[in-house]
Amino acid sequence: MASRADQMAMNLDLSKFGQATELKNRLWFTLGALVIFRFLSFVPLPGVDPVAMNLLYTQTASGGILDLLNTFSGGSLERMSIIALGVMPYITASIVVQLASALSPTLAALKKEGEAGRKKLNQYTRYGTVFLTIIQGYFIATSLEAQSAQNAIQAVINPGLTFQISAIVSLVGGTLFLMWLGEQITSRGIGNGVSLIIMAGIVATLPRTLAQLFEQGRTGAMSGMVILALLVGLFATIWFISFMERSQRRVLVQYPKRATAQGMAQQERSHLPLKVNTAGVIPPIFASSLLLMPLTITQALGQRVDESTTWGSTLLTLNQLFAHGQPLYMSLYAVGIIFFAFFYVAVVFNPEETADNLKRQGGFIPGYRPGTATSDYLDYVLTRITVIGAAYLAVVCLIPEWVTASTGVGLALGGTSLLILVNVTIDTVSQMQGHLMAHQYADLIKKAKLKGRMR
Repeated sequence: MASRADQMAMNLDLSKFGQATELKNRLWFTLGALVIFRFLSFVPLPGVDPVAMNLLYTQTASGGILDLLNTFSGGSLERMSIIALGVMPYITASIVVQLASALSPTLAALKKEGEAGRKKLNQYTRYGTVFLTIIQGYFIATSLEAQSAQNAIQAVINPGLTFQISAIVSLVGGTLFLMWLGEQITSRGIGNGVSLIIMAGIVATLPRTLAQLFEQGRTGAMSGMVILALLVGLFATIWFISFMERSQRRVLVQYPKRATAQGMAQQERSHLPLKVNTAGVIPPIFASSLLLMPLTITQALGQRVDESTTWGSTLLTLNQLFAHGQPLYMSLYAVGIIFFAFFYVAVVFNPEETADNLKRQGGFIPGYRPGTATSDYLDYVLTRITVIGAAYLAVVCLIPEWVTASTGVGLALGGTSLLILVNVTIDTVSQMQGHLMAHQYADLIKKAKLKGRMR
């Protein structure tokens, strides 16, 4: 049975899209911001030869864990652009601040202060972003110099302290600009700006990934049946993600009888929709971000030490264990997804607060007393569906990742990338429907009244 909101959404008149001036302005602003993001991905770091850098990346980093960061940044890493790190340092800093606010009483008190506390936590997140970008920028700059020397490819024109400082400053500026751009898209555009930036990077790498896939079939490196199976699996995964993202557990809520305009008492019923995947695309992004931070450092250090030494062989072993498709990487990735799925649900949904709101409005769940009993029931239901949601996220992200690692297909067709693409697309369409519904609210109310009279 469709909800009242779904019925109103189905009554939307898309022919009036041209009259929604605010929605069109938001869409144009979002499109312009994403175009700027794509332009920046082609601006190389000062002192880097783009042609030599492309060759160096193909020989050294291609196929490793850094390919995931390269996919999320729209190919910026292989070109070593000023936004090579993308928004991953910002996401990592957000994770640290959220975890700290859940563990630290001081930060938890800040979180409860409303808008002032939120601004303070955002300020801490920005400081953390700068700190993490400086660390990753230093290791990327020094690793780039070491790789250029080892492979006799002069990707860095003038190695030295000047290049390292300029690279760090450029990377910090690029990441902070993307962070600001994402905030502007969120406030003045459509949907979550950071997710849209990551989605734009993935979409930008899709054509090349598909071209490489068909090229392997043309040259005979991959059989046609394997390519067909990959495409069927791709569409099946997209369908499954779309189905799960719209799945809900609707909890029946009743309200006491109220007098109507005709003087008759009528009992109202409603539903409390609980999404199976309440966390959305946040757990895979958070888990990927946490894995990328130490692995970027270990791979950078591995290029600068002698592999014959104990330290060098240890770093080499770690880099091999954390390669895509390896059991250790897959295990840590699955643990991170499951942990952040439960953690995010615990942060955004408070059963006690929901139960108190229902009690103040006079609503109750049949068979459960308002207050503590209702809160315990909501917590029980939410825990059960979160188990299903976390398992779904782990399966969707890990199985395609293993397939891409086994077949050599680009990570743009991996589970994490597909989940981000589908999830952000659904969220964007929902945002557009919300703006159209607000614009056409008066007409929708008239249609609803006419249908009620006809019945």
